[in-house]
Amino acid sequence: MNDGCIAAVLRAAQVRLVNSDSPRADAEILLAHVIGKPRSYFMAWPEAALSAFEVAAFEALLVRRVAGEPVAYLIGSRGFYGLDLAVSPAVLIPRPETELLVEAALERLPIKPCRIADLGTGSGAIALALASERPDAQVVAVDASPEALVVAQENARNLNLAVDFRLGDWCSGLANERFEMIVSNPPYIRADDAHLAQGDVRFEPTMALASGADGLDAIRAIIACAPQYLSPGGWLLFEHGYDQAEAVAALLCAVGFVAVESLIDLQGHARVTLGQLS
Repeated sequence: MNDGCIAAVLRAAQVRLVNSDSPRADAEILLAHVIGKPRSYFMAWPEAALSAFEVAAFEALLVRRVAGEPVAYLIGSRGFYGLDLAVSPAVLIPRPETELLVEAALERLPIKPCRIADLGTGSGAIALALASERPDAQVVAVDASPEALVVAQENARNLNLAVDFRLGDWCSGLANERFEMIVSNPPYIRADDAHLAQGDVRFEPTMALASGADGLDAIRAIIACAPQYLSPGGWLLFEHGYDQAEAVAALLCAVGFVAVESLIDLQGHARVTLGQLS
């Protein structure tokens, strides 16, 4: 077996990716991106030879991954709720746990045509997933970052989904209008959290991650402004940190939201909290 075959290259890459949580998957995803083949190809053709160009291109990506750069940024995409989304360092990388927020939203949307606002849309993941599942809904997506909106708009075009993207800071992107639902995956990490300087998170935009001394500044701001943009009986839903459910529920109750509830993710953490405008 030559050193330039798929099996040998992947085996060597895994050794170098020892600090990754998923060295085999990382190596396979990067190599699949370079050679334009699905990962299943590696199992069928482990002794297939790689060209010098392919080896060099893979090595360039591998060096960056060893340095900690996220795989999603290296290949420029990430799957979310069945959608293939473009991502860049201008946006937070969509994560599987955020799919719980989408599922919770879909369960509570009225059957009739409705309006939804996604605050802090980033790559557009939540807004586009909702637009995909509810084509009868009018979806507005707001972000304070012009660079993030470029990525989100690219995703909408690629997926042929209609979403009204707007530049603004939380509710400031909304006009004099009402929505049946407002959803948000805002920044919710404490500004002094050591994890911000570790792992993949180092490469993601801080404004999409950190939010004040307790991580709740953005959530407070949204809870304060959301009632004036929600229709009677409308829902407000947040993703938040694994240990913030009680605090977020208290904030919702304090301004009069009812039917306040926290939902558990696949890891057993209370990850989404929601409330209904009375």
